[in-house]
Amino acid sequence: MTGLRPARTVLTNGAVVLAKHTTTTPAVAINLAMRAGSAYDPTGEEGTTWLLSRVIDRGTTTRTAAEIADELDTRGITLSTAVTRHLFSISCTCLSEDFEPVLALLADILRAPSLPDEEIRTRKGEVITAIRQDEDNPAVRATEALMARLYPDGHPYGRRTKGSIEIVERLTGADLVRQHQHRIAPSELIAVIVGDVAVDRAQHLAAAVFGTWTQPAPLPLPIPAPAHRTSRERIVIPMMNKSQADLAYGFVAIARSDPDYHAFSLMNNAFGQYAIGGRLGDSIRERQGMAYYVSSALDANVVEGPLAIRAGVSAANVDRAIASIDDEIVRLVRDGLTEKELDESRRYLIGSMPRALETNAGIASFLLNEEFFGLGLDYDVRLPDYLRAVTLDAANAAARRILDVNRATVVVAGPYAG
Repeated sequence: MTGLRPARTVLTNGAVVLAKHTTTTPAVAINLAMRAGSAYDPTGEEGTTWLLSRVIDRGTTTRTAAEIADELDTRGITLSTAVTRHLFSISCTCLSEDFEPVLALLADILRAPSLPDEEIRTRKGEVITAIRQDEDNPAVRATEALMARLYPDGHPYGRRTKGSIEIVERLTGADLVRQHQHRIAPSELIAVIVGDVAVDRAQHLAAAVFGTWTQPAPLPLPIPAPAHRTSRERIVIPMMNKSQADLAYGFVAIARSDPDYHAFSLMNNAFGQYAIGGRLGDSIRERQGMAYYVSSALDANVVEGPLAIRAGVSAANVDRAIASIDDEIVRLVRDGLTEKELDESRRYLIGSMPRALETNAGIASFLLNEEFFGLGLDYDVRLPDYLRAVTLDAANAAARRILDVNRATVVVAGPYAG
């Protein structure tokens, strides 16, 4: 297997450029990711980065918002911005013939946004509406409450990415300018270019638009390791006007750098992801028929991220569903997975890799993940062997290491007052 084999260059200002030539379609996926996600919001100004992401493409020092929109529309391009705990990214897919002007446009947006007051007012209104919608959504409320309890006391992973209505209302253009000046810098940039453009041309053009950027590197922001809970906690968020209750049930798990990451990944897949939701889906949704959905997700991050189980049930089934999750955890910890479950999950994860890498955007996302977590540019080649090397004992040890019903945090949001 030859693998993706992207070309990696580091500009003199610290910006990293990853380029991969593909010929599947005459198009190029561009993803400009900054190490400047919501974790870097100032204390008391949570949501600053999210609001910045909504405004950053609404004009630059050389282009108006209308000119940017016209340039994108003329080429049939939809620009996407995204904010995670650690990354703030701008991405799009364009035709190969448009690559040079589109890359220059994205660089202008990232480097020199004008952040006009009238656009900030408009986008603040949109963000506040989105926050109100989140506050009326049981699934969002349950998940945010779970994260706040697993990562308390202002930990960056426990804060709301969009912030609160009160904070967003008082954010000013000066706040956004300060955040951009302090966090958006070439040393934090990972530029990923995948598609029908020669690697040397992609590297040359990326150096042309980013190589002269001289913003100083921001101060490092250490993320504290979270404390693991020592007792069980249950939180109820009554939302009596809703038709279903949403459960969020979780634990602090592992960092992406954990040497047993692949054992945890396979364990979680068998437990709550494989097919219609692994063991959880088979028991709670299929055999007992009491969940609209149920699954688990492992979010191994820079520091220990969560393993979270989410389910949607009727109010009458809340207690039964929680008891069933407890039962499945107890059974997994006590008896372990079977060789058949481990093998099916292993084959599923290995077999899903080609599908995840079918598109330029999929490849770009994979390469960004490789770079951000320092996995190595041949990680796609090594990953199947990592998964094949996971033994049944290792997968079961992963379950025992973090799953304990007596230390679970359980949140219920919906038409339930129990």
